[in-house]
Amino acid sequence: MRHHNQNRKFGRTTGQRKALIKSLSLSLIKNGKIKTTEAKAKELRPFIEKLVTKGKNQTLSAKKLVVSRLGRKDLSKKLIDEISPKYKDRKGGYTRITKLSKRSADSSSMAVIEFV
Repeated sequence: MRHHNQNRKFGRTTGQRKALIKSLSLSLIKNGKIKTTEAKAKELRPFIEKLVTKGKNQTLSAKKLVVSRLGRKDLSKKLIDEISPKYKDRKGGYTRITKLSKRSADSSSMAVIEFV
């Protein structure tokens, strides 16, 4: 039974799912805004917001945790040094999901996720 198991599977194994979320978060940090499916955007939001909250802390352990979750030092540094300080006074809600029209190829609902 899958009671209280809320995460989306996306038809992928656990490792593929983690890699997908990691690559989406790296793209979001790099570009500030990405266009993806609505389900992927909704799954990405808690992951990236937890990283921004950790990045606000500016301690060595927080920096190491962010690097370990993202896997790239350059984009982790950008998150900690540029993105997180912008939200120092904000308690949460660092991202915005805007719904778009459905994709014509397969009628998937699309969305844009961006930093506020």
